[in-house]
Amino acid sequence: MQAKFSKLGVRSFSELALLVPHSYEDLRLSDSLPLEGESITIDATVTSLRRTPSSLQVGFFAHNLGDNISGVLFNPKSYMIHTFSEGSRGYFHGIISYKNGFASIMMPKKVTSVGAITPKYKSAMRTDLLHKFITQNLTLDALASEGLKRSVASELLALHSPTIMPPKEPSGATLRALKYTELFVYLRELLAKRRYFKAKMSEFSSYENFVRHLPFKLTDDQLSTIKEIRSDFASGIAARRIVVGDVGSGKTMVILAAAFMARKSILMAPTTILANQIYEEAKRFLSGFSIALVTNKSKKEDLESYDFIIGTHALLYRDLPSVPLVMVDEQHRFGTQQRSLLAKLVDEGVSKAHFLQFSATPIPRTQAMIESAYIDVSLIKTTPFTKDITSRIISKGDFKELLSHIQSEIKASHQVLLIYPLVEQSDALEYQSIEEARGFWEENFEGVYVTYGADKQKEQTLLEFRQSGNILVATTVVEVGISLPRLSTIIIVGAERLGLASLHQLRGRVSRTGLKGYCFLYTNLKNSTRLERFCSTSNGFEIAELDLEFRKSGDLLRGENQSGKAFRWVDLSTDADIIAEVKADLATSTDRTLS
Repeated sequence: MQAKFSKLGVRSFSELALLVPHSYEDLRLSDSLPLEGESITIDATVTSLRRTPSSLQVGFFAHNLGDNISGVLFNPKSYMIHTFSEGSRGYFHGIISYKNGFASIMMPKKVTSVGAITPKYKSAMRTDLLHKFITQNLTLDALASEGLKRSVASELLALHSPTIMPPKEPSGATLRALKYTELFVYLRELLAKRRYFKAKMSEFSSYENFVRHLPFKLTDDQLSTIKEIRSDFASGIAARRIVVGDVGSGKTMVILAAAFMARKSILMAPTTILANQIYEEAKRFLSGFSIALVTNKSKKEDLESYDFIIGTHALLYRDLPSVPLVMVDEQHRFGTQQRSLLAKLVDEGVSKAHFLQFSATPIPRTQAMIESAYIDVSLIKTTPFTKDITSRIISKGDFKELLSHIQSEIKASHQVLLIYPLVEQSDALEYQSIEEARGFWEENFEGVYVTYGADKQKEQTLLEFRQSGNILVATTVVEVGISLPRLSTIIIVGAERLGLASLHQLRGRVSRTGLKGYCFLYTNLKNSTRLERFCSTSNGFEIAELDLEFRKSGDLLRGENQSGKAFRWVDLSTDADIIAEVKADLATSTDRTLS
């Protein structure tokens, strides 16, 4: 059995059931002539044969129809011709065609048995052998033993042993059963991968004391996320949670609340600028905590006595104390080696540290529902204040008006960010690169700074720009990172080349402190529904749903949890109810035994 499963690339009966036939051969005897293009099976005697240079004309008397009908084979092979002999009787199958009111069977072939609808498969196994294997082994009890609902299993079995000709594309209850089973297989595998460990932390502080002393009120989403983390700490099981929040949603306050509750913790950020920003916030709001900042430029010191250690990947190459909580901001921006070192830091010892990830890339609700099978997910959907950002699509004809806008913003001591698609000129791209465009901006404006991914001085450039710059010319290197309080305008050149999530991250750079913001999407396209829809909303989670809708969800589930798969039947933009149903059905069988 396992050898057959391995050959077919499946690991369970549920996955075997998803190897849906790509077509069917209807070998039931026909009692009437079907429509054009449909198949027909006859019990017939060959009454005549006529050869032409390019065909074989066959005359049949179809006993099941009680009438004569012709058959045509084009460019017949010799073995085909030998199948037919005048006066012989047999079963013949082919596709019906009508010409001038007369019916003909196109490319008739002799079949040995009739009376069933035979599935045809595309797989590593010969179709007849696979059908035999499925018929003998894929049963209602076998599927039910894996936890699949019997109603769902029955729908799937009908696809492999149909009593009536299935439609070309499944619909209704059959389609829902296919979607349910795809999700069932995927989520069950995620659940099986998840492990539960005893947590290092046994005592923790109450978050209320932290919240009470803040000079502002936290949002409901911030508070609910902090409470979820508090529940993680209280469970005795090492937390594995990702906190996803829109740009400006206040994730830093959640980080500080978690550090406050844990008493001793480590946070790793992807850039020195981000680490510095969180360090400054921590010093401001975590009174009584000893806080260390570790970067490549930091002097090596004993970190054992610190309550909260904040740093870049430089942390991974220092002697770190054993702490009950490890946090990481924007983990996807770290390399494979750095992630591996981080995993060792989190997983050392019999009891494990709580591990919290933070991300500023909103995800669709359906993705959150699925990923929570493997790692707990918290969504911070609201922001402390509503950003006032006007988003607009512009083209070459709007350039004069754009220059006027830039001049007025600079006059008001505001800053402007220009994003170009490439650093150097490329014949394959119809937009200017940074090297081609920078001369114009440097000649016509003061306080112009330039940076990009390979720029070794980019962090210093960003800091200088924040202090005294007017215009920053850059690539998407600034997508996540530095806070620019005076930034009011962003212009994204070749905007249609970027995903909606990236566009939203870039737009999130402006209006960080309540300034009136502007986002201009420069494109050579005459029309773009995708960009128009983007301009109609500023909510990151709505953007994520839009991105999912335009991408049709095929490549969504790739990541650290499972180097994910493209669903064949499931549409993550519409099937939230089925995901919820599958999760609820699997919840009763989840094993939370400590490893």
